[in-house]
Amino acid sequence: MCVSRVNGSDLKNRIARIMEEQVGSKLNLTWKLLLLTAVLLAVGIPPSFGVVHAAKAQNAAPVQAPASKTGIEGTWQGTLHLPNGGNLRIVNKVTRDPNGALKVQDYSIDQGAQPMQATSASFDNGAFKYAIQFIDGEYEGKMSSDGNSISGTWKQGGTLPLILERATPATEWTIPEPPPKIPPMAADVQPGVEVATIKPSKPDEQGRLITFRGRELAIVGFTLNDIIKFAYGVQEKQIVNGPAWLGADRFDINAQPDQPGIPNSDQIKSMLQKLLADRFQFKFHRDKKEMSAYVLTVSKEGTKMTKSSADPKGLPGLFFGPIGTLHVRNATMADFTELMQSAVLDRPVVDQAGLDGKWDFILKWTPDESQFAGLGVKVPPPSDAADAPPPLFTAIQEQLGLKLEAQKTQVPDLVLDHVDHPSPN
Repeated sequence: MCVSRVNGSDLKNRIARIMEEQVGSKLNLTWKLLLLTAVLLAVGIPPSFGVVHAAKAQNAAPVQAPASKTGIEGTWQGTLHLPNGGNLRIVNKVTRDPNGALKVQDYSIDQGAQPMQATSASFDNGAFKYAIQFIDGEYEGKMSSDGNSISGTWKQGGTLPLILERATPATEWTIPEPPPKIPPMAADVQPGVEVATIKPSKPDEQGRLITFRGRELAIVGFTLNDIIKFAYGVQEKQIVNGPAWLGADRFDINAQPDQPGIPNSDQIKSMLQKLLADRFQFKFHRDKKEMSAYVLTVSKEGTKMTKSSADPKGLPGLFFGPIGTLHVRNATMADFTELMQSAVLDRPVVDQAGLDGKWDFILKWTPDESQFAGLGVKVPPPSDAADAPPPLFTAIQEQLGLKLEAQKTQVPDLVLDHVDHPSPN
């Protein structure tokens, strides 16, 4: 393991002495005994010390053998080449828990590098598999004979090739440090907006988004109808007397709350309600009328969703990817019904399920042409594949243990008294 090297000694003089055949002094008996003693000490002490040290270490903690070259434990990395020409660098940290079960921590470096724990993972006869339920993604690949690469595919909506290489300390990509964690906003405050910029969305801008980035609320591609629906938890049919531009003009908004910390869902709605009143001069009164709606209840089989283990004070995560697959994390039933009525369905959704707490689930269904008008999305023709997901109402009952039924019921309205285009920034 040790390799000798020239480290600054006078090599020229050493060579000269060798060439001149210089001879050192002869050793007498005394010097020979001293030399023998030194050799015995040099050879004997390190093993003795090692035995004692190993015994102590054995009492302290088990010594872990180096991982096999064909073992899966370690760091793996590769680049996912997207159809649109983009690239995503993926890093997997693969370990085993005390019981020997495989654990995979997945990082997408170019998407913020927030770690995602695989919900299942296996390595058997060179075949490596793992899945991340929250994003409905899974990887499957085969390790090379030298144990240095895995050739496989990543499935998430579509299927893309992904080759993972075993990383060393010298080749391992740097995972960015996560941003400093901002504490939650005090629960008893109703924040307003300290500063906000409102701009028309770009004509070619795709998709719609509302999220928090640090302390900044970012809204992309929302109409005023979208903002009102989110801020007041209503469906478009519950917004009465609005001008046509409410559902046509789209805006990008960046706003910071006037209180420290990250707001919860209700506090975000408070921010938006004050933003609407201040910048759009939005005024309304409430009314109620009977109309056709969808009522959400628990099916007789009971719920099939998972109680969320995330921070109960944390923000919910709800997103589509692809259309017809809804990913829900740390969300209440109110969060779910508000999204369904504002983005998917053509009428209000009334929550009568009576389920408290927050939930995690994935809902997969085959949309029809009546759905997703709230996102401005044209639904593709239904697939005739044998493994195509069921229609929405069947999927909700089979996958979530809930029922969604059309009924006539009393629904609150927001009747607009005044609204205007946004004031200048």
